[in-house]
Amino acid sequence: MSPFIILAVFIAVYIVLITEKWNRILASMCGGVAMLLAGAFSIEKALFTYIDWKTITLLFSMMLIVTVTSKTGFFEFLAIRLAQAVNGNGLALLVVFSLLSAVGSAFLANVTIAMLLVPILFTLTKVLDLPPLPFLVMMILACNIGGTATLIGDPPNMMIGQAVEHFTFNAFLQNLLPVSAMILLVTITIICLIYKEILVVKEDKKLLLKGINAKRYLKKNQGLIASISVLGLVLLGFSLHPVLHLDVTSVALAGAVLIMLLLEKIYDPEEVLKEVEWGTLFFFIGLFLLVGGIEEAGFIDEAAREIIKLTEGDMKTTAFVILWGTGLLSAVVDNIPFVAAMIPVIEEFQEFGMVNMDPLWWSLALGACLGGNGTLLGSSSNLVIVGLASKENVQIKFYQYLLIGIPITLISLAVSTVYVYFKYILPFLGS
Repeated sequence: MSPFIILAVFIAVYIVLITEKWNRILASMCGGVAMLLAGAFSIEKALFTYIDWKTITLLFSMMLIVTVTSKTGFFEFLAIRLAQAVNGNGLALLVVFSLLSAVGSAFLANVTIAMLLVPILFTLTKVLDLPPLPFLVMMILACNIGGTATLIGDPPNMMIGQAVEHFTFNAFLQNLLPVSAMILLVTITIICLIYKEILVVKEDKKLLLKGINAKRYLKKNQGLIASISVLGLVLLGFSLHPVLHLDVTSVALAGAVLIMLLLEKIYDPEEVLKEVEWGTLFFFIGLFLLVGGIEEAGFIDEAAREIIKLTEGDMKTTAFVILWGTGLLSAVVDNIPFVAAMIPVIEEFQEFGMVNMDPLWWSLALGACLGGNGTLLGSSSNLVIVGLASKENVQIKFYQYLLIGIPITLISLAVSTVYVYFKYILPFLGS
């Protein structure tokens, strides 16, 4: 089948998703099926190559754990305590949620952090009568920025860490944490300035908050201890990944099975399964197939090679083109297949006599992770947050997010450019 037909299908579906003229789940699934019918790949390749079942399983497992834990009132308890700690100040809560999202995403999967914090967020906004949108937008941005800082924070970093032997967990912290912290600070400042007028909490709501006993929300006879214990074990397993080398998906799946096993008599497994966000999971499946189609047609490989061809082997130009090219493309195309295509291309530079490859790898990591903030389709955590918000009847409009996501992404890439230049390029040119 002609690659241009495959590209046309991809563009058509993205236009539908951007304009939101159709249900996003149906649009995504139709796009995936169209790739199959157009002969982009076989059904075997679709199932065993392009659908990322690890991500799907991780999402499914965390949905089960969060669903059961939420029934115990634990998230409501945390939400009230958090609000009381800042005396119900709207801007302070926004900053706190930003830091929780970023720090959590650095040491756990950003998808996991999104699923844990969104239920707390909606409880808070209901109690204080605040609009949830500013918090949701900031959470999307902070999850991707925080995930940039460590080896395990975002899948592209894991892929780069596997490709480069000396890129250890500490190496990611030392090289990407400083710039991530700078970008987070700038982003929080911008979002606070944008939303400060609508994050004012009325005095009567603050008084009401002070009088709430957070412990009343806890339902001890509903499996509270068991669910918190399992959730804690799963998060511990995630955080010990650099030591134990246990796959995060396996840990999450084990936790999901364990929590349902322990609480079977309280929560019927079939009823719990009905509450899983199946729509979000099928949206991901369709999106994986959609991106798989253009990958199979060679468009991602060609984009990667064109980026390299433009630079003619110059270290500074190559690093900046990789940073910006990856960042802008990752806003539209899932960054995982693009990074997979870029890794062998960057490795080829060693054949051209390039000795110090580190600036290129760090540029790739920054571009892939930070570019995910450009659109709602740029990162897995973005889509999870959109799905959870939709469940609460809160719609994050694609074009509304673009007005914030694109400028933040451009600013992030600009800050990264300065950082890469002074941290890597300047010392390299001076040596």
